[in-house]
Amino acid sequence: MSSDSVPTLVTCGLPYANGPAHIGHLRTYVPADIFVRGLRKMGRDVLFLCGSDAHGTPIVVNAESQGLSPQELVNRYHQHFDSVFRGMNVIFDYFGSTDAPSNHIRTQEIVRSLMDGGHVYPQEIELAFCPKCQRFLPDRYVEGICPYCGVPSRGDECDQGCGRHLEPGEIKEAVCKVCGSRAEYRKQVHYFFRLSAFRDFLLEHLKSLGGTASARNYAAEWVRQELKDWCITRNMSWGVKFPGDDRLVVYVWVDAPIGYISFTEEWARAHGEDWERYWKAPSDIIHFIGGDIIYHHCIFWPAMLKGAGYTRPSAVVASGMLKVDEKKFSKSRGYVVWVKDDYLDQGLEPDYLRYYLASYTSHTKDVNFAWKIFQEKLNSELVGAFGNFLNRAITFSVKNFDGKVPKGDIDPEVQERIGAAVSDAISALHEYEFKKMADGIMSLADFANTYFQSREPWKLVRSDRQAAASAVRSCLQMAKALVILMQPIMPSKMEAAWQQLGLDGSANLALFSDAAVPMAQGQLLGVPKILFTKMEDSSVERLDGIFKSRIEAAAGREEKAAVKALISFDQFKAIQLRVGCVVEAEGIKGSSKLLRLVVDLGEERRQVVAGIAQAYPPQSLIGRQVVAVVNLEPAKLFGVESQAMLLAADVDGQAVLLRPDQEVPAGTMVR
Repeated sequence: MSSDSVPTLVTCGLPYANGPAHIGHLRTYVPADIFVRGLRKMGRDVLFLCGSDAHGTPIVVNAESQGLSPQELVNRYHQHFDSVFRGMNVIFDYFGSTDAPSNHIRTQEIVRSLMDGGHVYPQEIELAFCPKCQRFLPDRYVEGICPYCGVPSRGDECDQGCGRHLEPGEIKEAVCKVCGSRAEYRKQVHYFFRLSAFRDFLLEHLKSLGGTASARNYAAEWVRQELKDWCITRNMSWGVKFPGDDRLVVYVWVDAPIGYISFTEEWARAHGEDWERYWKAPSDIIHFIGGDIIYHHCIFWPAMLKGAGYTRPSAVVASGMLKVDEKKFSKSRGYVVWVKDDYLDQGLEPDYLRYYLASYTSHTKDVNFAWKIFQEKLNSELVGAFGNFLNRAITFSVKNFDGKVPKGDIDPEVQERIGAAVSDAISALHEYEFKKMADGIMSLADFANTYFQSREPWKLVRSDRQAAASAVRSCLQMAKALVILMQPIMPSKMEAAWQQLGLDGSANLALFSDAAVPMAQGQLLGVPKILFTKMEDSSVERLDGIFKSRIEAAAGREEKAAVKALISFDQFKAIQLRVGCVVEAEGIKGSSKLLRLVVDLGEERRQVVAGIAQAYPPQSLIGRQVVAVVNLEPAKLFGVESQAMLLAADVDGQAVLLRPDQEVPAGTMVR
């Protein structure tokens, strides 16, 4: 981060107003809120913004399926996310919508600026057109075959194969998702952002970009390997009209990030501030995003800002993803926990989930959510350690020292420990390591418990009241420090603890530096109450039952869908399957999913690119027999040609390679 002299703006990736919030969403928003609260405790003046991503084809498709207008659907989920965030104590200074007039105006202004600078140009391209529906088919209205890896794909992304972004017109064998008809390809003029011209700028920009190394490295690899110009228009009526051509709207990934600017404008207008302090002058702009949208925030967005003359982000903080019960997150398969229905509406404390998400693992790694683990962390860490100490320290003081902070000296070792804990917390925040912050706070809580137990104030108060007073005052000082340090993570619970300590003002307004400021001798304490309540096994069973019933329902739907998806015997015969043996295996630079294999198919050897890197270490595959489809057209993935496709079972999102139950000669036909 830059110096305190420049303004700081923190944003979160915009939630898509197309469905309810799940715990995976909170992987971004809770850490960002913790970070902002932490900066404020360092004395930083921070603006915290977010809003609904209101445009794009999926919203139109979903609205049509529900008999709603896109505006009605967006309004529903905009209100839902605003309510959920507040319920989870994620408090934005402004929560806007990309469909607000200010965002339409700002987007068109930026697009015109890019056109004037020669960064946007028209080009005639071939697009999928449905003759039955009589319309061009953007994004999610079309599906077909990925031109790079040859697997079935949706129109904007190869979601089942190589994961590549697909430009309009790239998908092969296009089919209309509305009526199921085979699409035609027709020519139409669209507009492209000259992204390829920003290669050198992006490489330099990424060198100095702060945030997480995962975001920086991923983006740099893409820029070095391949940087294509980007089509920034779509055939739709819902969205921001493209300047000078009302037939088209701008691509959602143009107007969505511009929302960060228009939300700043809206906030500034309401507060008599100047939005250009953040976007037209030196500033700290820090984006918290999910790991799946790094490309857009680290490549497309800074290039667009550079071309239009706006301030670029100084840091991009990319989170890991979410697993549920050690399974890959999947709404369609039921591996999802909804924030409102499954958590808040069950009467669960929002701060418990905030603590879980912050303390489970490093910010860049995947979080696994399971009710049993949630129970264990709550009961052992919050109830057994943190809450236990606070309650013991305050209750003992109230009972034995007339409800006041006793008169006595604070142990120098205690002050030293507090100072170290504050320093560690600040360091962890600067590193975007929220688990490190939580672990440091819990380490101080453990020390405090040991300190209280070893001093035995219940004995000292009878034999040496002054020594007891010093020990108890030292414990209360640690309690104050713990509340201040933990407040960014658990704001509601720490506000309650602040009142129990009888401190003036609010825990929200206390600075980290206040942690070492001695509590006044003789100060009245509040009424001690239990802060954290244990979670019983019966509650875990009930919540787990809701989760498991959702998985069972999803499995039933999947089974019914599989029965309906019948093909003819002739179609099956057209697929040529052979047994092969892997003789070489290695990772592909820049990809966390793909491996390059060489497979012996008897009379020949073929190079195969397979998305199995997360399931199989390369060396474990050498000598392994596999089953391959050998009559697919070759496709390039990450610049590496794949000349066949391996068959694998999909088990909870993990690939399990198929092979014969006994060894057979390489090249054997599968019938």
